Amino acid sequence: MLVDSDIVPQCVVRPGSLGGLISLYESNYLKLGALLGDPATQPGPAVSRTVRDNDLHLAVEEDSRYTRLLRLTYLFDEPGGSVAEPDVAIRLYLDARVAAVAGWAGFQRHPRLLALGREHPGEIDRRWACNMALAKWLDFLLDNGHSYAPR
Repeated sequence: MLVDSDIVPQCVVRPGSLGGLISLYESNYLKLGALLGDPATQPGPAVSRTVRDNDLHLAVEEDSRYTRLLRLTYLFDEPGGSVAEPDVAIRLYLDARVAAVAGWAGFQRHPRLLALGREHPGEIDRRWACNMALAKWLDFLLDNGHSYAPR
């Protein structure tokens, strides 16, 4: 299995830099590959179930030759209906083999995430924060046995 440590940067990258952000996109693509199998052929919707975590819901919202838009979420039953949390849309660029957060509904509900947003208001900083959160969540999902790959 490929891991993000297999990425050999072509330049020196630092957190918060554009080069670092692109490396993060590459890392997220590799992690999604471990979760999905082949990201280019994953049908949706699908549910991944493990004994150690909640059901993880996957939907393919857009699909074209070079890009796909996926949505990953947990669904929680609340008195007013189901609540998706976290609810992240991920754009896969299949030809470039990178994955970037396209949208994160309610991304800033957590107090620490709110503080990060205030500390780093620039576009690269916002993208860095969203994609770093995705990277950590993907690590968590993989560590807890989630997979959509054929067994």
